Amino acid sequence: MIEIALSRLHFPVTTLGPGKRIGIWLQGCSIRCPGCISADTWAAGRHTTTIGEVMGALQKWLRIADGITVSGGEPFDQSLALVTLLKAIRGEFSGDIFVYSGYPFEKLHSELSAADGLIDALMTDPFVAGMAQSLPLRGSDNQRLHLLTSLGADRFAPFTVPSSYAPKFDVMFDEDGSVWFAGVPSQNAFRQIAASLDLEGHRVSTSEDKGPSSKGVAP
Repeated sequence: MIEIALSRLHFPVTTLGPGKRIGIWLQGCSIRCPGCISADTWAAGRHTTTIGEVMGALQKWLRIADGITVSGGEPFDQSLALVTLLKAIRGEFSGDIFVYSGYPFEKLHSELSAADGLIDALMTDPFVAGMAQSLPLRGSDNQRLHLLTSLGADRFAPFTVPSSYAPKFDVMFDEDGSVWFAGVPSQNAFRQIAASLDLEGHRVSTSEDKGPSSKGVAP
């Protein structure tokens, strides 16, 4: 039985592609872009589960979701588990599947061959802190959106060009009172939120990478 390292699942997510989407965040990332908003998903070897358990958790949403977005972490660091999961989803789901990766498209040849027909739209390339952010669904404008199927072209074509899109995110609450965000907020949004809350006397800790070269955030 194939295992997969999973950070979290959530529905609905409305900021990572068209419609109401299932968000799947995988755990573990070898790329570790400076300023990444999701540094909590970097560590490998955590939150391991099985493809069957993930599919069981998704069942209540597959009938009502418009699409699925897979992010992380770095999904292609678990390429075998990722492909196995996507095959299982394809067998029960007719909506689109959108995957984020920090790898350049040109370095994913074998992985995409194994996933042929399973991914409708793919965002590639690492987040670059401080770079312009004028394109939808991107933390920085160097990131490229690839439409891999006719369904992907139909659903994601509006996201390939600059628009009046304003970076935004969904706000969720865990049972322990933790607050987390899904989406692609504007760069430095977390720092601005933390600063505002600090002025109100609140203590805030975020998952954003705060290394010396960090200047922004990524999806």
